[in-house]
Amino acid sequence: MRVLIISDTHGRDEPFNKVIARTGRDIDMLVHCGDIEGREEMYRRSLSCPVRMVPGNNDYFSMMPKDVQFEIGDHRVWLTHGHIYRVSLGLEYLKDEARARDVDVVMFGHTHRPVIERDGNLTLLNPGSLTYPRQENRRPSYIVMEIKENGDTDYEIKYL
Repeated sequence: MRVLIISDTHGRDEPFNKVIARTGRDIDMLVHCGDIEGREEMYRRSLSCPVRMVPGNNDYFSMMPKDVQFEIGDHRVWLTHGHIYRVSLGLEYLKDEARARDVDVVMFGHTHRPVIERDGNLTLLNPGSLTYPRQENRRPSYIVMEIKENGDTDYEIKYL
C-alpha cells in the first residue's frame, strides 16, 4: 500500500501535478495535512483512491473537521494541521495529544518543514510544503508511506 502525504499547497495545483507525474497514479490513499485553500474538490477528483484532508490555519471557511482519526493498515493515524497544537514551538504538545488519543502515527503540517520522527511507538510525519518550503534547502517536499506485504512500513521524504 502506498500513501502520498502532502501539505501546505496554498491553492496551487502545479506542484501537486508534478508529484503525480513523478510518483505515478498507483497511490492507494492521498493525505493532505491542511492549508488547501479551496482546492479540496481537485484533490478528491485527482486520483481514484480515498482522500483524507483537514483544514489549516489558512482554510478560513472550511467545514471539514480540524482533526481526523482513521486507520491505514494496522496503523492508527491522527491527522491534524498542527497549528492548534503549537507545532511551530515544538512537538511535545503534539506528542502528548497523540499518546492521549492512542494513535501510533500523527500526520501534520503548518511548519512547512519536513519531519519523520520516531519517539517510542509514535511516528510523527510532516511532509513539509509543496509550495512554500521553509527548510534549509527550500525544496518542495512530500512523504511517501509504503506498507509492505509483511507489514513493515517505510516513510520517505521526497523533494521536487
